[in-house]
Amino acid sequence: MTVRRFRSADVPDVNALHRKVWWPERSVQGWRWLEGNPARLALSAPAGWVLEGAEGRPAAFLGNFVQRFWIGDRPLYGATGFSVIVPPEQKGRSRDLISAFMAQPGCFLRYTLNANARSSPLYRKFGMVAWPTKTHAQKLSWIINPAACLYSRGLRALVAREPRAARWLGEQLMPRRPIPRPIKGLSFAGGVSSLDDLSDSSPYGGFWTALRAQGRVTADRSPAMMRWRLSDPDLSVQPLHLVRRRDGEITGHALALLGKGNSIEPPTLEILDLEALDRDRAAIPALVAALLQIAPALGAAKVRLQVVTESTLHDLGALAFRARREGGWGHCHVAFAPDIANAEDWRPTPFDGDYSFCVRPLPARPTAATRRWFADKAAPTGSKAGALG
Repeated sequence: MTVRRFRSADVPDVNALHRKVWWPERSVQGWRWLEGNPARLALSAPAGWVLEGAEGRPAAFLGNFVQRFWIGDRPLYGATGFSVIVPPEQKGRSRDLISAFMAQPGCFLRYTLNANARSSPLYRKFGMVAWPTKTHAQKLSWIINPAACLYSRGLRALVAREPRAARWLGEQLMPRRPIPRPIKGLSFAGGVSSLDDLSDSSPYGGFWTALRAQGRVTADRSPAMMRWRLSDPDLSVQPLHLVRRRDGEITGHALALLGKGNSIEPPTLEILDLEALDRDRAAIPALVAALLQIAPALGAAKVRLQVVTESTLHDLGALAFRARREGGWGHCHVAFAPDIANAEDWRPTPFDGDYSFCVRPLPARPTAATRRWFADKAAPTGSKAGALG
């Protein structure tokens, strides 16, 4: 078996691999959107790699998401791996895929911010280190609806004992009514409001200029890149984009998406990005407080931040103490190129990883006639379906 670049013709087989491990599939248009990533095109990097099986068809997969970073006015490129899927019959072959990912040229940083407990130990064998040092195993969640979270826990226990139960359960814990537009008519404390202008000359453009001028390693959050990120054709609901303004200037922003990890998990408002200028770190708790205010109107059972740094914990203050700690394993692993000064000043958020396009958006409410069809598509086919070998 050989490892080769992912190509468009592989989409049906790669989606089938996602289906086997109960991960969200992308549409043909969604995969095409990922291939059109401007940063990937700048490096002519692969959109991923597959392990060839019978007749050259993909038997395992690793996605490759390239991002442009900035240190002041200096552009750099990093790559994060996503959707590493190696079925049990290909056990051990994940090393071939990760080796291809690590060997790609042109990147000062190779990393994952979304490793699961099973795959986490493997990355150390490729020179990657758990990072940030003190927070790589932490995720924060704020419980909004304890009853829904408890009910979901019971469903997970049931499906763990009998995977076929997912087929009959269908899409559970959906909001009772169509999602409202909760921002309209709501006011927030701390100068927080919604954002609907991502033009190059907008106040958000000024925020990006100021953010980049701070000189820290910063993922590209330019208006053009944000417009591309938000154009993902597989988004069934639009992300919320909140900003904090002081004297008319945007000093912080948060991007959040109502997601549902699988058919038996409760709706979760996933914080995809949370960033502020160094001169207004109070923007961080103000933005999170606004998201907590919005969450009940969306039908979210919890609000979650899946990548945390020491700086974030400090900025959140009392809100961090209110949060439940999830995770418990090193889900963030990085390998820096040795010749990049100040690289370890990087303070990643979920935006820097794969969360913005790997989080499963809240699906459109299924009709009674389609629930079982959806469950057949989503349910695992066996109790030991694995995502890494």
